[in-house]
Amino acid sequence: MKLRLSNHAAKELIRRNIPETLLDEMLDNPQQRTEEKDGLVAYQSQFDFGEGKVYLIRAIVDETQDPNLVVTVYRTSKIDKYWRQS
Repeated sequence: MKLRLSNHAAKELIRRNIPETLLDEMLDNPQQRTEEKDGLVAYQSQFDFGEGKVYLIRAIVDETQDPNLVVTVYRTSKIDKYWRQS
């Protein structure tokens, strides 16, 4: 998928210790893609960060931009808050 990172998203990758390769993998094949407010889309997948601790990685993407723009990215342990049951 062709996209670019906003300055904010690039800083958040570093601050939140999320490898860019992990983000790329998730964006190419997300476990879920959900509509968010303001026309943004959340790409999200669950990952084990070691010691059995699973986090949800979420990338908020503006698909109206060309190339698509990753607005922000973060990991959270609050999986139930964001995960959509199918």
